[in-house]
Amino acid sequence: MSTRITIAEYLFRRLGQLGAKSIHGVPGDYNLPLLDYITPAGLRWIGNANELNGGYAADGYARIKGIGALVTTFGVGELSAINAVAGAYVERSPVVHIVGCPARSAQKSQVHLHHTFNDGDFSRFAAMHSYATIAQAKLWDIRTAAEEIDQVLRQCVLQSRPVHLQIPVDMGDVEISGERLHTDLLDTTLGPMSLADAVVDAILDKLYSAKRPIILMDGEVRDPEVIESACRIIASTKWPTWVTCFSKGLVDETLPNVHGIYQGAFAPEASQKVFKESDLILCVGPHLSSANTFTFSALPDPKVTIFINDTDVKILDEITEDAPAKYVVPRLVERLDQSRAQSLYQQYPALPKDSVVPFSSLPKDEPITQDRVWRALSNMFREGDVILGDVGTAGYGLRDVILPPTARIFLPVTWHSIGAQLPASQGAALARRDIVESAGGKGSTRTILMIGDGSFQVTAQELTTIIRQNLDVIVFLINNDGYTIERAIHGLSEEYNDIGRWNYLLAPEFFGSPKDSVRTATARTWGELESVLNDKDIIDGNGLRMVEIFMARDDCPVGPMSMWLEKQKSRVSK
Repeated sequence: MSTRITIAEYLFRRLGQLGAKSIHGVPGDYNLPLLDYITPAGLRWIGNANELNGGYAADGYARIKGIGALVTTFGVGELSAINAVAGAYVERSPVVHIVGCPARSAQKSQVHLHHTFNDGDFSRFAAMHSYATIAQAKLWDIRTAAEEIDQVLRQCVLQSRPVHLQIPVDMGDVEISGERLHTDLLDTTLGPMSLADAVVDAILDKLYSAKRPIILMDGEVRDPEVIESACRIIASTKWPTWVTCFSKGLVDETLPNVHGIYQGAFAPEASQKVFKESDLILCVGPHLSSANTFTFSALPDPKVTIFINDTDVKILDEITEDAPAKYVVPRLVERLDQSRAQSLYQQYPALPKDSVVPFSSLPKDEPITQDRVWRALSNMFREGDVILGDVGTAGYGLRDVILPPTARIFLPVTWHSIGAQLPASQGAALARRDIVESAGGKGSTRTILMIGDGSFQVTAQELTTIIRQNLDVIVFLINNDGYTIERAIHGLSEEYNDIGRWNYLLAPEFFGSPKDSVRTATARTWGELESVLNDKDIIDGNGLRMVEIFMARDDCPVGPMSMWLEKQKSRVSK
């Protein structure tokens, strides 16, 4: 006789099989019965301050763990979360958005219920999410419920994008067969792929005929096997390699041939010369948005570029479908003649590499400035760290930092929703802890958040979840008196770029931490910042720690922001 299991427990057990150990969300009347099945399924419930923050946290969790889950109520809850879900879609994060919705009988009768538009239409919210998710399902028939759950979860992981799953309040505790739990959702064994094999041949022909090949590693393809294989190509060929904002942290930046983020028009002249004069660019996982390509100035020339995408390969102007990166890149590694590949580019000009700024080179009594602070903060980074930079000076400044091997970093790529990285840091820290717990306590759980005062004010409530879950997060809050990134774009001295001046270091106590139990510090000078980074209670401590760094409101990291700022200053002075 087949095992009987409730629909809710089936869903949560499937999520556990895929790697999710913690579930984010906010309770609401239509999802409450679902929540009763989380703990029995062996998972942990993480209640968030609101659904938007919950969505950001599930995104951060997914980027570390490979899948994240968010539970909201119908209508008001799912719409509060949709901005975070959309960001996960754009930036390839596998988040399962589970929505508890009204009973099937109420929907069929078109009852005018709360959390609706009071018109009997229960379909519009799912329709909205169809634009921000890769797959959707509304459980309605117990005969197909398990199959529908499996299908959306499978698409979530394989496509690395969010999915939307509505469960009526009368469906969660209905029993179904649990037999499907014994099947592997991610069995993607590929048979013979003649088109993909032909593409590998074509790529090798192009590589071996090149005189000045380079590699651009981007972030659209997130599959671990693809990333590992691409990194092996980078290490073995020794070809000049750059990453993007989206892929920073996926490649070992300590390799001598890896030169950090290629910043296009803002890159050093020597790097621009090599990039532009290359006769072959191998680009893995292209994500060619304006922000990720420095206003399109870092776009690889399509006439000399091989683009390897999730499901296809574009060699110069020719696209071959059914040639997935998961098949193509590992086979390139298997068949690549390393000695022949290395001989293609035996000599190239010395290219600049970003470097850490030692505190011995900084005047101790002078104010902290954007041009050097990010590479000075690099002194604290370690293997296994997870670092997040929010939109603004933090996100732009962290582009130049040096990462040790196995450290991960998440920067603003395309969606640029301010404040997202605070709750995302909660999710990322939780994911690291779940991984370490599964490994018997081995590994780092330290998560470092760099965020501006304006961004912090958007999602500050999520400090309470970090405190309640006792997560190991260090928050570096950049206090530059408002929206400096917006001042640089437009409105240098306008009131609309001002914000309220908070007592930021009192936030931990307000959000539930016992008085003086969270280590806090302030830095206005280089000497004070050095002292902070030498403070073991902050750098090596546990739980939440918070550092407020003061910088000028009209100071920006060198690059696009400083260029915008100078234009604004010139405009105002005329």
